[in-house]
Amino acid sequence: MDAKAKAIEVHRRLIQLFGERPKKQHLDPIAQLVSTILSQNTNDVLRDKAFTALRQRFSTWEQVRDAPVEEVSEAIQIAGLSQQKAPRIQQALRRISAEHGELSLDFLRQMDVAEAKQWLTAINGIGPKTAAIVLLFALGMPAFPVDTHIHRVTRRLGLIPTSTSREKAHDLLESLLPQDAYYTFHLNVIRHGREVCQARRPRCELCTLRDLCDYYQNAVRQVEAANEFQKSQA
Repeated sequence: MDAKAKAIEVHRRLIQLFGERPKKQHLDPIAQLVSTILSQNTNDVLRDKAFTALRQRFSTWEQVRDAPVEEVSEAIQIAGLSQQKAPRIQQALRRISAEHGELSLDFLRQMDVAEAKQWLTAINGIGPKTAAIVLLFALGMPAFPVDTHIHRVTRRLGLIPTSTSREKAHDLLESLLPQDAYYTFHLNVIRHGREVCQARRPRCELCTLRDLCDYYQNAVRQVEAANEFQKSQA
């Protein structure tokens, strides 16, 4: 089975397990951008606490943009790395304002996805994942974000080579799936990674994908080889 066929079958089985994910209203594009920067190297709970604290301290994004960086850093401290994230947030807001005269990312809707990604990733601190999250969830554009769970699961399955970096995985996975599958596939693979294909101890015995999984098949072969070796030494 080639990678495209496998990706479609993985998508089908995860829908059977977790369901189709109807698109829902997410944050507006600016808020999504800020939230995603806050999410870097932290968990969802701390990201959300930092985002709430930032909005409580500053009533507009213009105030966040123009405040002393120390005040922004203090507001988001709970998310960690606040001395890096605060200037990244302000730099992003200032570039948007400088180039487009207002704090809005709606102009990205007029670009194709590749051009929109290029514009976003040209901002310091915004990588392919952040750009894809903003495009997919806030602007409804066909981009596929790759987080740590998706990177791990898709490499174990053999959808992408094990040596693939997270940055390169975005384009590879986009090429394997129809665009209308990105949203559901993204959310379902993350859930599968959290609940079944965990980092340290994957629960292969519960996995509906194990017959498709390179990682599992290699593990089975290793066990079989070890058993054969033990028999030969008996």
